[in-house]
Amino acid sequence: MFRSLSVVNYRIWFAGALVSNVGTWMQRTAQDWIVLTQLTDYNATAVGIVMALQFGPQLVLMPWSGLIADRFDRRKLLMLTQALMGLLALGLGLITITGVVELWHVYLFALGLGVVAAIDAPARQTFVSELVPDDNLSNAVALNSASFNGARLIGPAAAGLLTVAVGAGWVFMINAVTFAFTVAAMTLLRTKQLRKQPRAPRERGQLMAGFRYVWHRPDIVAVLITVFLVGTFGFNFAIFTSTMATVEFGMGASEFGMLSSIMAVGSVAGALLSARRSRPRMRLVVGGAFFFGLTCTIAALMPSYIAFAISLAFVGLTSLTLMTTANAYVQTTTEPAMRGRVMALYMAIFAGGTPLGAPLVGWIADQYGPRWAIGVAAASGLLAAAAVMFWMIRYQRLRVRIRPRTTPRTARVHVRHRGDGHPLTSAIRTVTDRAAAAARERDRETATREIAVTEATGPR
Repeated sequence: MFRSLSVVNYRIWFAGALVSNVGTWMQRTAQDWIVLTQLTDYNATAVGIVMALQFGPQLVLMPWSGLIADRFDRRKLLMLTQALMGLLALGLGLITITGVVELWHVYLFALGLGVVAAIDAPARQTFVSELVPDDNLSNAVALNSASFNGARLIGPAAAGLLTVAVGAGWVFMINAVTFAFTVAAMTLLRTKQLRKQPRAPRERGQLMAGFRYVWHRPDIVAVLITVFLVGTFGFNFAIFTSTMATVEFGMGASEFGMLSSIMAVGSVAGALLSARRSRPRMRLVVGGAFFFGLTCTIAALMPSYIAFAISLAFVGLTSLTLMTTANAYVQTTTEPAMRGRVMALYMAIFAGGTPLGAPLVGWIADQYGPRWAIGVAAASGLLAAAAVMFWMIRYQRLRVRIRPRTTPRTARVHVRHRGDGHPLTSAIRTVTDRAAAAARERDRETATREIAVTEATGPR
């Protein structure tokens, strides 16, 4: 489960990122709180606008940010972006402490942070491939998610307590300091042990090359459909937790922060479960979307604060299973020279959909109540699962076949679809030679292969 931590460079990176992630969650919680309670009169739409400004630049700058990550030294690029984000946190902290902060100030700093994060995200996502061998890449991606969501256990709760004790401004100042840990970690990396990836050549047409690559990878298109639907309408947790805590249950800042921490318990569990898997699979993406929709439905129906908090742990589990699998799948099946551009497209679709979804979900929370806003998240997960299943059946030739029992206690379930980007291992070939030969006879132009064979056992 923790095999990537055996690599020295990854351990250094992991430690620095963990501290920085704690600060990031502290700032997000304090920022949402002052917008909701100090700068507006519990206006969820304003929180949605802040989220839109913070994540929108990833959609606009995506073609260039991905190419930058493919073309330049990612370690130096990350040192620059992390330093700039630290300065932005410092500026927001100063104007908050001095008492001059207004809503438009928060909007402006959220936009600035979004612009820098748009450059940072694809470089940070793909830098992991320089730290660990290819066979540990999926595990490293999952541990990164565990780090980010493990920080959510500490950050929001600490932010809630500190906001009450000393004010939100000092929370922003602490976050500014935490970015220094990431910069320090980057300087401590053993550069000679980094696995340098192929750089994108300096030639015309490189911006469009990423789009063309994805267009010819229908499996990645299917993943991006799921990421768009769930990321746009489902992953608006700041709106859900803040409005449920304050409007629905009448709680304060510390209880609001606790909700995010409880959700993080499930998120860490989902990330660690993903780290145990040798490689990500498409069926986990579809299953994760379905169960995310199901758990959001349950959360929307919870009658009390305690029951809602418990349900959030399962929302966190399913959401991280979905997103960690999707992230690892795209990274591990993409050519190294294209990885930055493809991951920029992934991040743009995931985070860039927030400017569309967050204000809408915030408006629904204001007009109809926070439970209906969570209902939108539930619908997004169920619709994503249905859409990708239809895509795979219609265009990927998904077929599920149950063979008659070969013994009284066993049955074989065969799941097949057009290739998912992973090369067949010799073990899988041995099992699927007969099925592949039959598929070639039925359709010589389509390389259909069996991607999973499981045995279901039951009582006689």
